[in-house]
Amino acid sequence: MPVFSSRRLAFAFIAALLASSAMPTARAAPCDCAQAGSAVVRYHTVKVDGTDMFYREAGPKGAPVVLLLHGFPTSSHMFRNLIPALADRYHVIAPDYPGFGESASPDHKTFAYTFGHFADLMDGLVGQLGADRYAMYAFDYGAPVGYRLALKHPERVSALIVQNGNAYEEGLKAFWDPIKAYWADNSEARRAAIGFLVKPETAKFQYTDGMSDVSRISPDNWVHDQALLDRPGNKDIQLDLFKDYGTNVPLYPKFQAFFRDHKPPTLIVWGKNDKIFPADGAGPYLRDLPEAELHLFDTGHFALEDRGDVIVPLIHDFLDRKLGN
Repeated sequence: MPVFSSRRLAFAFIAALLASSAMPTARAAPCDCAQAGSAVVRYHTVKVDGTDMFYREAGPKGAPVVLLLHGFPTSSHMFRNLIPALADRYHVIAPDYPGFGESASPDHKTFAYTFGHFADLMDGLVGQLGADRYAMYAFDYGAPVGYRLALKHPERVSALIVQNGNAYEEGLKAFWDPIKAYWADNSEARRAAIGFLVKPETAKFQYTDGMSDVSRISPDNWVHDQALLDRPGNKDIQLDLFKDYGTNVPLYPKFQAFFRDHKPPTLIVWGKNDKIFPADGAGPYLRDLPEAELHLFDTGHFALEDRGDVIVPLIHDFLDRKLGN
């Protein structure tokens, strides 16, 4: 009798399960994993011309390449939200320059911290990765690095995404006055005068000034960047780069000729309240790229931090239309 009862209970339980599985149930909507930010991002370090170069990578290897070039004082960390959003359809590569993020920081006395050198290292990196064609995201320092790379291989640039990245003298306003003085006079006094640019208050200023909603800006940004700026020897690295930025200005006509001659599809997304690279530098792109799509946003320098929910879909749509993916 106990065995028979156990069997009856088991049969009843199975029948109940079958009945419940046959009943219609509400189903959750399928997850768009890319939009949910679940793309796998991988972190690598390789040697390029003897220098350890760190980069973030995500997305299908056979897909069109998007090269993300960061600015000062940050690193590929600034693209932590953009990378997974693009990785559903694109092979995304985001390197750190030497002296930034997780790349090596050789002594500035033995290593050339110049924009020309950075462009050469980016060329070597994408070459190692087999990227012979790429869309470039050019932000801040990423503009001269990327445009120098474009001068080396103009045929490789499939598209441009410009975010507060300057290529016109109209875009160098009052913020640059003490730096221009340093370009003209390479003295210790002039070098010391721009030391404020690596101070904590300046890092915070870059993330918060001009933002329409500062509550959307995580303090982790400037805390993270400042910790890297405060590494031994890094101040001299950054001051060397501020000095060398002056070598980009004479190349502006060549950058502009690249725009006119090769006409890469271009999306310009610009924080119009930026005091470092103000909107005065955005409009001139249309002189040389009249088909470029220009969007000015009520935000500051690090526009992705404040308006990423609007800018990221614009970037994805632009790439989908222009790269035909």
